[in-house]
Amino acid sequence: MEKFIDLNGYEVHLELGSSELPMEPKHVLVIARHQGTWLLTEHKVRGLEFPGGKAEEGETVEQAAERELYEETGAKVLSLTRIGTYMVKQNPPFAKAIFFAEIDFLEGKNDYLETAGPRLWNGDFETVKADGRFSFVMKDDVISAALKFLQDQGYLQN
Repeated sequence: MEKFIDLNGYEVHLELGSSELPMEPKHVLVIARHQGTWLLTEHKVRGLEFPGGKAEEGETVEQAAERELYEETGAKVLSLTRIGTYMVKQNPPFAKAIFFAEIDFLEGKNDYLETAGPRLWNGDFETVKADGRFSFVMKDDVISAALKFLQDQGYLQN
């Protein structure tokens, strides 16, 4: 398990390759790829980030991940793999399940809810921390550790 302090000053516990944390996640973060390109969404307040959100009543985190992807980007999932979980120790604490998704296709929509819709991006993640277009969610160690995990596990072949 990795531990670090996020950009908001909270302790974060990150477990990749497992889901063993002391609380069940009710939120999701989906690291998504479409045709070899990163699929982001543009949150109207926070900026560019991977899709995600909160599970609704009676919904599994897998169902929430697919729903959030569709609501925020119009994406239809080809494959979805849970790669880990992280917990933010704020008051109250919360946990997010982290998924990797390969996208089959993007469906155009009239409404992307709190986002401005899908954004395909092929940039270098080393530049994200200094780029004001990106959400704070993209700038902490969860994303960099998850991307390294995906690379090490062979998920990012193209």
